[in-house]
Amino acid sequence: MKLTPDTTRRIFLGALALALIAALAWVALRTGPLAPVQVQTVKVTHGTVSPELFGIGQIEARRSWMVGPTTPGRVLAVKVDVGDRVEPGQALAEMDAVDMDQRLGALDASLARGQSSRAAAQAQLADALAKRALAEANLKRNQDLARQNFISAGALEARTQETASASAGLQGAQANLDATAQDLNRLRAERAALAQQRNSLKLVAPATAIVSSRDAEAGSTVVAGQAVVKLIDPTSLWVTLRVDQGRSGGLAPGLLARVALRSRPGETFAGKVARVDPMADAVTEERLAQVAFDAVPAGISVGEMAEVTLQLPTSESGLLMPNAALQTQAGSRGVWLLKDGGLSFVALRTGASSLDGMVQVTPLDTNALQEGDAVVVYSQKALSADTRISVVDELTPAGAAK
Repeated sequence: MKLTPDTTRRIFLGALALALIAALAWVALRTGPLAPVQVQTVKVTHGTVSPELFGIGQIEARRSWMVGPTTPGRVLAVKVDVGDRVEPGQALAEMDAVDMDQRLGALDASLARGQSSRAAAQAQLADALAKRALAEANLKRNQDLARQNFISAGALEARTQETASASAGLQGAQANLDATAQDLNRLRAERAALAQQRNSLKLVAPATAIVSSRDAEAGSTVVAGQAVVKLIDPTSLWVTLRVDQGRSGGLAPGLLARVALRSRPGETFAGKVARVDPMADAVTEERLAQVAFDAVPAGISVGEMAEVTLQLPTSESGLLMPNAALQTQAGSRGVWLLKDGGLSFVALRTGASSLDGMVQVTPLDTNALQEGDAVVVYSQKALSADTRISVVDELTPAGAAK
């Protein structure tokens, strides 16, 4: 059959249209919305994990002192500066005594007067003793005369009354002497208290320490308990650590720690959890712990930030996979298992995890997951059991050409 030019042109256009439709179908099935979802898989392994906790902390001093007066007053002088090292008993600052020396002088005068009063009371007591002895002798002599009827009964009664008066006078003298002794004790106590208060105006270092801040200057007025200088023990520096409550399982005293200081990148320092605070931070939802250095690094500063990694006990042997492979389907935690070219969701119970992203899992159905099974770790899109997939070594962005 002889083809006319018009027939040839129609055949050519039809073939071209079929080729174009085939190309569009190929593109739609390979790279369009109908293309299989690219996934990246990983093999399930068997082993143990060394779980770790991570948190951010701040360098603080375990032993610190706020040195200030016990009574309100004006600062007379501050004798140390920030960064100075002080020894026990070293003078740090002095408060203005104001009228305290005059008050001590007045108490000294009162004590001298009390001594004089006591001497007078002792003399009165001696006089009373002599009068009572004389009265008792006279009474005894008159009693003898009365038995011989040499004196009247009235004369004997007068001697008896005289003896009673002498005894009463003796008791009064003794009471007066006791009162003067009590006054002296009171004055001595008041003077001792005032002298101690006077001595407390000299602020001294309680221990070997470093001056961390100078909070008042000469001429400033401070209230009782307000710090004039603050001290820290440089050997007691530790890290106050904050750990997210959701990841704080296993946090306990004695855990080994690696401390990385922000000021010293690349260096780590060994330490140990010294204490776990019983009170957590309800606002930031963090638990607090203190990590002590095995050897306090020289030159670190209070308030410096630190990154702390705590080593938890190694878990028992079990199935392991990357934490990124875990998915949530219909409220169940699990993983997409790739088997015989299809997907199936396996519900899991998770266990210990490590900071490198590995997590220990246990399938709810014992035989649903075995060592060596391939599971989806990353996918371009959300998966379902009937999703067509394409396993690749590295994912490309959704919709991008391969």
